[in-house]
This record gives sequence, C-alpha cells and structure tokens, in this order.
Amino acid sequence: MPLPRTRGTALRQRLADLRGPSVPPKPLDARALAALAANPGCRRRALLDGAGVDKAALAGALGAPSAFGQSQFAFVRGNAFEARVKADGGSELLRLVHEMLDPAADAPEGARVPDLTAAGPEGRTARTALALREAVQEGGWTLLDHPMLALPVAGSLAFLEPDAVVVHPDGSWTVVEIKSFPMLDGSADPAKVGAAARQSAVYVLALEEVAARLGAEPEGRGTEGGAPPAVRQRVLLVCPKDFSNLPTASALDVRKQRAVTRRQLTRLVRIEEIADGLPQGTCFAPDLPRHELTTAVESVPATYAPECLAACELAFHCRDHARAEGAVTSFGRSLRAELGGLTTVDEVLAAAHGTAGDPDDPAVAALRKAAELRAEALAGREDPVCR
Repeated sequence: MPLPRTRGTALRQRLADLRGPSVPPKPLDARALAALAANPGCRRRALLDGAGVDKAALAGALGAPSAFGQSQFAFVRGNAFEARVKADGGSELLRLVHEMLDPAADAPEGARVPDLTAAGPEGRTARTALALREAVQEGGWTLLDHPMLALPVAGSLAFLEPDAVVVHPDGSWTVVEIKSFPMLDGSADPAKVGAAARQSAVYVLALEEVAARLGAEPEGRGTEGGAPPAVRQRVLLVCPKDFSNLPTASALDVRKQRAVTRRQLTRLVRIEEIADGLPQGTCFAPDLPRHELTTAVESVPATYAPECLAACELAFHCRDHARAEGAVTSFGRSLRAELGGLTTVDEVLAAAHGTAGDPDDPAVAALRKAAELRAEALAGREDPVCR
C-alpha cells in the first residue's frame, strides 16, 4: 500500500517537475541565498532557486548567457590571501577577532583548531556541530576552518561553508568572512561590503540552527543550563590592507541583513503559492526548445534592477525584456521608488508632457515641473543643437 503524500512530498515532486524529470537539483549556497535577500521582490528568482534550477544553463538555453561569476585570477588571489590569514594556526585571524570584537577576553594564545574532516556534507555538518559543542564545553578560543553548516530551505537542506567560525572564551560564536577586495584607508567598496554582509547573515542564520539544537540536547550533552550558545550578530570582514597583502579587518553588524534573509527564506518555504499560479506543464529544463523556455520563464514575474547583473545568472535575459517593455526598473530601484505608480517609460513621458497622469500625484507634478524647466532652459539657448 503506497504511503500517503504529505505536503512536503507533493512540493518536492512539483519542484522536480519544474526542473525537468531528468535534471538534478542545483544546491543553494550562501551566495545564492544572499542574492535572494538583495532582491526579495523577485518571484522568478525565488521559484527557480527554490526548485534547484541551474540558472546559468537556463540563461544559455535562452540565448542570454551570463557573465556572472568570479574570474580565475580573483579566485587564485582570494585563496592565496585566505591561506595567509589562516597561517600559523590562524594566529593573525584570531588576533583580529580579539582586537575588533572581544578585547576584554584573554589573548587567543594556544587556540584549538579541530579537524573537521568527514565523509560527505552530512558527515562534515555533524562533525562541525560536535566541534562547536566541545569548544563551548572546554572554554577558551577555538578556530573552525571551513566548517560545514546546514540550513533548511524550501523543504530541503542547503549546505553552507563559511570561511571560518571562531568560538570565544565565553562560548559565543562569530562568523568570519575573508574577501580579497582591498580595504583602503579603513573602508572598502560599499557594494562589495554589502554583499559580504548579506552572505555572512546567511551563515549567522545557519549557526543559530546549530545553537538551537545544542541548547535542546539533554543536560550534560549540550551547553550549561540548557541555554543555546550565543551567535554574535557582528561578524568580522577580513580584507587586504590598502594595496598590500597584509590583512586588516572591520566589524559588520548584520542584524538587518539577517532579518531580511530570514523573511526571504520564509517566503521561499511558501514557493508552492508561486508554483500553483503557473500554467499546467510549465518546465524549465534547459533542453527544451527556446520558445517554450521563454514562455515558461516569462510566466513567472521578475523584478529586474541593474544590481542583478552582479548577482543573478538570468540578469541579461531579464534586462532585455525589461527594456523591451519600457520598465523603469531597468534604470534602478531608487528611480522606480520615486516614480510611484508610473511603471513604464511611456507612462513617465506622458505624465511629463501633460497627456496622462493625475496632476495631484506628487510624481506627476514633479515630472511636469521638470519638463517645464527643461523647455525654458532649451528656449533660452542661442544654439539648442549640441555640437
């Protein structure tokens, strides 16, 4: 007698049908989850990532291959810098954590660096949880180099690998993110720092899952008094100092990014609502004809913005369609927010020229005033033609 289908089983089958019967799911990583938090209004990305669709293969099949990704040079440079930061048992890394986040604690001398080797992601996840529990019970400083964490996403586990996690003498945990972009005069590119903060927030959420499990363990196995260990909401971003290869660091408060990511993951868990609104037989398998794939992709609403070019493999495809439709989102989120209910370029021009739009609408009134000022400026020029 077959077992009854639960809601989770039905959702997994639905997502498998969307991927294609023979297409394995692409696992979510921290970068993908962080990108979801950067554009929480995009239902297309939420559905495709939740279903495990390979967006790079999909973009290629649509005729809009993505240039998204890290160059080989940057990858090698990043690995070399990370190795330098973690040299000598992570002494320099622990010094930065102590200096920036916990100066009142004892100096991190003789810190433990446990071996986290295990078979498969599940084994490494279990070994990481064990190492964290032992570090809390033993006290002192502990550095976990590339631990493996698991975060429930859309009914399955996403396995995440932060650069490092540090356990403080008080038993609290800190996420460490190591990047190869420079920190010039104590500051770095705000866009890159923001992306690092969102990625670190994903690791904080995953660590909170581990901490909750340790706090729920029977007395004597978990933490003292059954309370879960504290996961610090300030993470450490380590970057090269100026134009050297010497490490420097900055503390990032990721509470806001954590809250946004948590809301987005909650939305991902309900992706069956998005899937239920799709036409029957919708499939994103990359071996389908291009016209069928285009119809399938366009059946899911997208929220394109220029920032997507640095975070999503489907950005070129979405940009082309946004431009073809005259969507103002192609010019940026800030402009879109200022225009209120005007969502297309044609609507904006009509409002500015006085042929459409509510004159009491502040956006319409501002556009008409700007059009008047422009007309006055052009009328006052001796030669209106630019040479």
